[in-house]
Amino acid sequence: MTDTAGLAGRRVLVTGADGFIGSHLAEALVRAGARVRAMVQYNAMDARGWLDDVPAPVRDELEVFPADLRDGPRVREAVRGRELVFHLAALVGIPYSYHAPASYVQVNVQGTLNLLDAARDLDVARLVHTSTSEVYGTAQSVPITEDHPLRAQSPYAASKIAADQLALAFQRSFGTPVAVLRPFNTYGPRQSARAVIPTVMVQLASGARRLRLGALAPTRDFNYVADTVQGFLHVAQAEQAVGTVLNLGTGHEISIGETARLIAELMGVSVDIDQDPERVRPRASEVERLCADAARLRELTGWAPAYAGAAGLRQGLEETVRWFRDPAHLRLYRADRYTV
Repeated sequence: MTDTAGLAGRRVLVTGADGFIGSHLAEALVRAGARVRAMVQYNAMDARGWLDDVPAPVRDELEVFPADLRDGPRVREAVRGRELVFHLAALVGIPYSYHAPASYVQVNVQGTLNLLDAARDLDVARLVHTSTSEVYGTAQSVPITEDHPLRAQSPYAASKIAADQLALAFQRSFGTPVAVLRPFNTYGPRQSARAVIPTVMVQLASGARRLRLGALAPTRDFNYVADTVQGFLHVAQAEQAVGTVLNLGTGHEISIGETARLIAELMGVSVDIDQDPERVRPRASEVERLCADAARLRELTGWAPAYAGAAGLRQGLEETVRWFRDPAHLRLYRADRYTV
């Protein structure tokens, strides 16, 4: 755990606070004593995404700010008066990026540009920009360092490479104090069913004993959401992180098929697995292998995963299973259909 005393009283903006990682980060910042403005996607129902699942005492401390990244003036108002900005808002579903690539450019690229412009003009003290391991494509060498070539294998990955490069360009061109944090596959409570771990858990918790999944052979470096949140907090407080790209991962590699079988074991069930063609990426678009080298993040910020290695993955999955088995949470998901 990082020392969060330096965050007490700081004026913070979290974009994408209504999302999976963003809601956990906003919660952690409130608990650290920060004054948190939570930027959420506007909707007519005033739903606040996963912030509605945050404990009420924490939720009541948030300043909820409905906005859209594509609206530059509104983004500027969100940034105004903030010292620290955590930029997590993005379109993140890889399958949907095959159907609507223009949307990914508008949100992930133009939206990030809007935020960077505001941060530059309004003298933000630190902006932590969220990247993704998908920018590397299939690993050409393992573990993957930050110097690994960038190779977009989906429109989503391409949009994130562009956003990352914009963030770094603002730091180099204008001195905007940007750090790029690149988490490998994060999992945990509140994750959407577009990701494989919630997909498995929702199906099994709903009584299925024959899983429908995509490709089983690709490997991933899974990171429990509490560790990912700690990475953000560490980077926000490390001056030496400015201008750098920082991988966040445990260095533990496991295949999708092995992960599904481990979840079934933890849930005490026997399963068969069917490959659903609808869930399989186009062949050249599938990222076959991801495994992180997070040495730079450790050296510059002191971060280290609490849920490390095989034992840490097992512990994190057990905590995630408990959350998904709660009927109040399970009914928020649709086990009988594929979420693009």
